[in-house]
Amino acid sequence: MSTTPETADFTEWQQVVDLLRQAALEQKDDVMLKLLLTPDEREALLARVNILHELMNGQRSQRKISELLGVGVATITRGSNELKHQSDDTKEWLAELLKKQQQ
Repeated sequence: MSTTPETADFTEWQQVVDLLRQAALEQKDDVMLKLLLTPDEREALLARVNILHELMNGQRSQRKISELLGVGVATITRGSNELKHQSDDTKEWLAELLKKQQQ
């Protein structure tokens, strides 16, 4: 008799990314995200996108972004710190992606 402990089938971040990629290919990404995220989590994700957008624009202070979006300064700082760790190519890609979606 096997005594191998049971584990979850999805244990790696890349599996989640692949799942989302497949859902997007099938044009079901909206459905998948609604299944995975609560309304509060979706609002938080929207805030994170706006934080990145504002930080990339560079026209407002972190305090002003915090006031504008109704999030804590610490949340803005985490986004800023994450951007600092990204390559120039990634930042350029992100800026273009945000610009396209804004239009």
